[in-house]
Amino acid sequence: MSNDTPRYAYEDFTVGSEWPLPAKSVEASEIIDFATQFDPQPFHLDEAAGKASILGGLAASGWHTVCMFMRMMCDAYLLDSTSQGAPGIDYAKWKKPVLAGDTLTGKSTVIERRVSKSKPDLGFIVLHHAISNQHGEVVCELQNTGMFTLREPAAA
Repeated sequence: MSNDTPRYAYEDFTVGSEWPLPAKSVEASEIIDFATQFDPQPFHLDEAAGKASILGGLAASGWHTVCMFMRMMCDAYLLDSTSQGAPGIDYAKWKKPVLAGDTLTGKSTVIERRVSKSKPDLGFIVLHHAISNQHGEVVCELQNTGMFTLREPAAA
């Protein structure tokens, strides 16, 4: 979050609103770097092994895909918001491989929201996220609840 007042607070996340995520190019070197540290399966480390697998090429780990999504979301709106983190995710589904050379885009859609009963200055936002490749194919879907402070606390 910047030192200035955040642009986005709970009130800005209305049901049905969509938040576009910036494009992210996926480089072979970052796939290999991530996999070397966190998911050293052959199809994440070597182009030939990736091509020989059902993934069809050097493929990002699903966890790497989620990390790239997190950066996209931070750059789109989260770092300029009153975000207080999240209590977890409801699900993450890896629908198609993310391959070296892909360009990812996506959007976050608000599907529910409510103000906390015990903390009237805090709201819960349920977001559905869809990440697509350059062919328009959804490669990853996620859903989570984020916590955001309100500009004005709800009346008790």
